[in-house]
Amino acid sequence: MLNHALNRLLRSGLRPYLGQLLVVVLLQAVATMASLELPTLNAAIIDNGVAKGDTHYIWVYGGYMLGVSLIQVVAQIGAAFFGARLAMSFGRDTRAAVFDNVLSFSSREVNQFGAPSLITRTTNDVQQVQQLVLMTCIMILGAPITMIGGVVMALRTDLTMSWIVLIAVLVLGVVIGTLVAFMGPVFASMQKRIDALNRVLREQISGIRVVRAFVREPYERERFAVANGDVTRSALTVGRAMATMFPIVMMILNVSTVAVLWVGSQQIDAGNIQVGQMTAFITYLMQILMSVMMATMMVIMVPRAAVCAERIMEVLETDSTVVPPTSPVTEIGQAGNVQLTDVTFTYPGAEDAVLSGLSFDIRPGTMTAVIGATGSGKSTLVNLVPRLYDATGGKVEVDGVDVRGLDPEILWNRIGLVPQKPYLFTGTVASNLRFGKPDATDEELWHALEVAQAADFVRDMEGQLDAPVAQGGTNVSGGQRQRLSIARALVKRPDIYIFDDSFSALDVATDARLRAALVAETRESAVLVVAQRVSTIRDADDIIVLEAGRIVGRGSHDELLETCETYAEIVDSQLSVEDAA
Repeated sequence: MLNHALNRLLRSGLRPYLGQLLVVVLLQAVATMASLELPTLNAAIIDNGVAKGDTHYIWVYGGYMLGVSLIQVVAQIGAAFFGARLAMSFGRDTRAAVFDNVLSFSSREVNQFGAPSLITRTTNDVQQVQQLVLMTCIMILGAPITMIGGVVMALRTDLTMSWIVLIAVLVLGVVIGTLVAFMGPVFASMQKRIDALNRVLREQISGIRVVRAFVREPYERERFAVANGDVTRSALTVGRAMATMFPIVMMILNVSTVAVLWVGSQQIDAGNIQVGQMTAFITYLMQILMSVMMATMMVIMVPRAAVCAERIMEVLETDSTVVPPTSPVTEIGQAGNVQLTDVTFTYPGAEDAVLSGLSFDIRPGTMTAVIGATGSGKSTLVNLVPRLYDATGGKVEVDGVDVRGLDPEILWNRIGLVPQKPYLFTGTVASNLRFGKPDATDEELWHALEVAQAADFVRDMEGQLDAPVAQGGTNVSGGQRQRLSIARALVKRPDIYIFDDSFSALDVATDARLRAALVAETRESAVLVVAQRVSTIRDADDIIVLEAGRIVGRGSHDELLETCETYAEIVDSQLSVEDAA
């Protein structure tokens, strides 16, 4: 019986393709009926044409056989064509559904599944279910039609040999059923072991520098060998079972054929049947047994597809915690005013809140900076403004409207975010800079690069704006990635800039030039900066000091040196007395 998740996925996923599925079933039925008619025509030629020496009869019925064979070939090709198109369309739409749902996830859901797992579920898992649909359309749908039709035609040919059909089907069903029952759990465990192997390999590739730094190659090699050996043993078990099945099936087919020949020869000797009828009966017996084998083969494919279907359904049935409003506000007034009122945030399953009772505002034309120790909640705070997370308490407002009631497109168009980990997409420098403003001119791109202190190294790159950028920006340095990410936000010219520790990879001189250039560029916008270095935010209009998710100090640099012990400790750890003064 189909796994529950697989059954639900197929029922819901195949609903739009019922028309194509019906066409496949009809074509399979035509092909099957044609294949069942061929033994009858062949028996007629043997018994009436060859036995009586009637050449005209042979030509006529031979022509019928060719016509029926042609119908069978065309119907089988048509069934394969429509079945393949149905399976590929199902896979395409399932991948699209998973991808669309993932795009609606907040950072919470993405972290819950993990990016590698989401990629595997969208690609490999969908492919496994798609393969099951393809094999069902091409092979399995015709099996019950062939079996039922074969039984009817065999009984019509001769009733005295029907017990051979019954015994052969029962024995074949028991043998294959036993093997399937054995291989089902093996397939399930093999999928888990493949996941474990992928996890080990991903960890080793991602942490190759750490492995080499601590000279852990022998340990990691042994760890991989264990995971690889587990997969090998599971695959060998499945392979041996499959290798055992086919000789047993062929033995049953051959023994059944011998039984038909033995009993049929006695019936022919007694004058009850003719040679052609016995030949037709053998053909029908083969078709019946092969259809039983094909039908049970599908059960072998189900365990792996069922595991994949469960993983797909888990993604499809997960709703984002950041829910778009039912009646969104599509127009807002004053641009660039952000206000947080008694904001609290707690991660799922956590005992303590990451942020507690935060209240402050960010006004256009001002820079608000957030500083604090690692783990104080700085990045979580800036993620609440663009709704990467939703506050669990209090509210975040943009221009007087709660972000949870604002149209997401309106909100995101107002914000230019430079994340803590800058990410560049495969393409060119220009395609990355135009990510937020596709119609930006080359002059606008160069202006943003000048402000972000990135123009010099872009001019030195081959192709300049058309210079290729590798996945993740791995062909440029960390500081260059940060400056390109800043330029990408500047090209958009938003009302609200959010810099989440976006200057950490820059040297002090470049940092100073960039901050000086940003002052003029963001004069009319609200700017929120998260930083670790005091030198980056000392000129901010308003500095907020976080400690354990709470505001412990607020004011200008000079004010905080006098009133906030936490800020003074941060300054003392980074700056000399002369710099602080």
